[in-house]
Amino acid sequence: MYNWDFSAIFTGYEAWWLKGVLTTLAYATGTVVGGLIIGVICGMGLLAKRWWLTLPIHIYVEVFRCTPVLVQIVWFYFALPILTGIDMPAWLAAGVGLTLYMGCFATEIFRGGIQSIDKGQWQASRAVGMTYPQMMWHIILPQAIRRMTPPLVNQSVIQFKNTALLYVVAVPDMMYTGYLVVSDTYRPLEVYTGVAIAYFILLYPLTQWGKKLEARRGN
Repeated sequence: MYNWDFSAIFTGYEAWWLKGVLTTLAYATGTVVGGLIIGVICGMGLLAKRWWLTLPIHIYVEVFRCTPVLVQIVWFYFALPILTGIDMPAWLAAGVGLTLYMGCFATEIFRGGIQSIDKGQWQASRAVGMTYPQMMWHIILPQAIRRMTPPLVNQSVIQFKNTALLYVVAVPDMMYTGYLVVSDTYRPLEVYTGVAIAYFILLYPLTQWGKKLEARRGN
């Protein structure tokens, strides 16, 4: 019989947990925003159809999409300094890895959203004398954004969960905080159950919003 005692993992550790939650939220928000910026830039680059521009973007997307984000974080922290001589602190290595990972998926979502717009609307926009920026701003992007929003929300949920990998480079997120509390209390069941509940509370509203957006898009 195991005696559950959740009070043991919170009493005296409130500041630790608060810092862990805030760090997780900060990384999730920052890397999603950074990834979206990369996605817009690289997605527009893919639409340019210039091989010298699209080739590096394709390489970036495929490399980061086909390798685990954990490997990417560890590589930026341990391998990049050896290759370049630039010592990258843990918080930056983790942030760069997560941002570039989010960016590669955002690139594909953005590209796919733009290209999903019927070609007739592109042709009609040109026929009435719209410039390319006017066409994108008034005709193409408003429709594409509605189509891109549900997959971007779903990818943001995945990105939020990926922040749990920050612990491998000792960034004090919720998982690393849990590791410290377990080392101090020897209560892994309570700690990791509590961490799971915290992730659920933070992510459930976002997943429900994503479902509503998908349902609205289907109507």
